[in-house]
Amino acid sequence: MFVRSLGAVALACAAALAPAHAAVTLIARGSLTLDQDLSGLTGTLENGQAANLFGGIGSGLAWAGGSTFLALGDRGPNAVAWNSTVDDTTSWIPRFHTLNLTLQPAVGGSLPYTVQATLTGTTLLWSGSALSYGPATPLGPVAGRIYFSGRSDNFAAGANSLDSHSARLDPEGIRVSANGKNVFITDEYGPYIYKFNRKTGERTQVYSLPAATFAVSTLSSMGSAEISGNTHGRVANKGMEGLAITPEGKHLYGFMQSPLIQDGGDGGRANRIVWIDVSTGKVKQYAYDNYIPAKSKAYNSSEILAVNSKVLLVLERDGKGLGDGSSASVKQIWKVDLTNAEDVSQLSGQDALLAKAPAKSLFLDIRATLNAAGITDDQIPAKLEGMAFGQDVVVNGQTKHTLYIANDNDFLPVVNGLANPNQFFVFAFDDADLGGSTFRNQPF
Repeated sequence: MFVRSLGAVALACAAALAPAHAAVTLIARGSLTLDQDLSGLTGTLENGQAANLFGGIGSGLAWAGGSTFLALGDRGPNAVAWNSTVDDTTSWIPRFHTLNLTLQPAVGGSLPYTVQATLTGTTLLWSGSALSYGPATPLGPVAGRIYFSGRSDNFAAGANSLDSHSARLDPEGIRVSANGKNVFITDEYGPYIYKFNRKTGERTQVYSLPAATFAVSTLSSMGSAEISGNTHGRVANKGMEGLAITPEGKHLYGFMQSPLIQDGGDGGRANRIVWIDVSTGKVKQYAYDNYIPAKSKAYNSSEILAVNSKVLLVLERDGKGLGDGSSASVKQIWKVDLTNAEDVSQLSGQDALLAKAPAKSLFLDIRATLNAAGITDDQIPAKLEGMAFGQDVVVNGQTKHTLYIANDNDFLPVVNGLANPNQFFVFAFDDADLGGSTFRNQPF
């Protein structure tokens, strides 16, 4: 088993962090803009964009030890209009990237470090058994590899959304198994949790969610039609957005982006966190309240991290900021403790779930912290979606934990004449910042 190093990365730096326990602090930022990934794919997609287009890599972010991270794109580039009947999705093959994110002492500037980001590998996701496609001709099979696809019409007639034979995959969350050999990936179409071989990209296991709760029975290649055609299950394009793995690697926490239809739907307060036993596939469900009192509004959730086996960090956000042509307003991370939370698997409806939702507390106001570092609201990425712990770092003799946050730039490096790169923000914190919760070292 890989174990998170207890030794911190000692980086000499003249700039000082804020005093211990003052607050979670921004210590570094960086970006990565490339034209092509390392998939080896050639040719173009239906919308005319390259099959190996690089971008969108902040949909999910996982730490794999040292300075190695895995970054996840979603269902591919669909911001270029070409066919509204498939929500402009294409035969993009879902994939994850291996990155080296190195903290280096900054030369000048207000932050002590910079993030040097390097792409070192791209892994395509595929199945060894048959998948259901729509009218588009899929790539492959190549040497027995049947690739997943981002196209929204890749499902079988009569199937519900939890049919694991569907070729359509919109990956949003990624974590590395305890032995470092596999990755767990969540999806919005199903919603699914799949296990893949980290080296080859082959799907090796399906973790089934309760269909009576999460599945939609009427499928459509258009998200709006799928929403209007169902009264139960996940909201289209608001499925399982986040994923956490507990420190010992035995359990996963999957997180829906918005409440299920029967629980209030998009914009509602009562979300669900799904606990899964990695070895048995056993499932439990917990309620989570998306409501932010200071804003008098509920916000969708983008990511989830396990501080320990029961305490989680949840990233909630609006869709405003760089890449959206507007200004960010809400980008926050909240802490929730499930120690005494009740299983809500048999409950339905917002009121029933909210009655069982544990209290949460604000861990980090990302927007306010970035503002304090001179990053204005219009320069904060709209889609902050990837979140991972990293190596501890020693600064001025103090050991700090690190938290990396990445954005999904929708494969659009330039929006309205403004650069819109894949960005990384690194924050430092210590145990006192967790308000009494104990931080556990993560496995890989």
